[in-house]
Amino acid sequence: MVRTKLPQGGFFWSGGAGCPRFFLLRYLEYGARAGLNQVGDSTQMARPIPEIDRELETRIDALGMELVEVEWAGSDRRPILRIRVDFPDSEPGAGVTVNDCARASRELEPWLDEHPLLPEKYTIEVSSPGVERPLVRRRDFVRFAGEEVAIKGHSPLAGGKSSRLEGELAGVEDGSQEEEYAVKVRRKGGDVVSIPRTEIVRAQLIFRWNE
Repeated sequence: MVRTKLPQGGFFWSGGAGCPRFFLLRYLEYGARAGLNQVGDSTQMARPIPEIDRELETRIDALGMELVEVEWAGSDRRPILRIRVDFPDSEPGAGVTVNDCARASRELEPWLDEHPLLPEKYTIEVSSPGVERPLVRRRDFVRFAGEEVAIKGHSPLAGGKSSRLEGELAGVEDGSQEEEYAVKVRRKGGDVVSIPRTEIVRAQLIFRWNE
């Protein structure tokens, strides 16, 4: 198979001498969709594709599961799609099994294989959220109120010196709009602090192995 550089900066692939000839504008086709300007840009970190993120939740709901978290890793040319799923209302660590994750992967692969915004070479990883489940959506912070959590912020949280805060999750405090809310955490001293959701980089449950 022969790869030939195009004047516009892309490439085409052909069958080569004595082989069937076909042409795929791989870079022009995928690069234009992904917003890449040159071939070297294909080594950039993979960026989320909002259209896929939105439909993932619908498709996973149809399997009787809930989407916990989506993480994009790898490069733009070879993205890794890490999907964490669980059963609604299940206890942390007691939800989906390996077989459930395999079933979800099998159901999602045909759709992803044909998706026009996803490059041909990608990896999908479906797993459970584990006992230290990530908290991503507003419903997560409501559901797990009373549990011990760890929160990491963009900068020091709640007037302290650390960007990490641990305590008991005390629910949410709504703002003027539905997507504007703060996460309430009761610290060890008993005081409750409110952390705007926009200041949180990551939040997750804490599991104490010695208990």
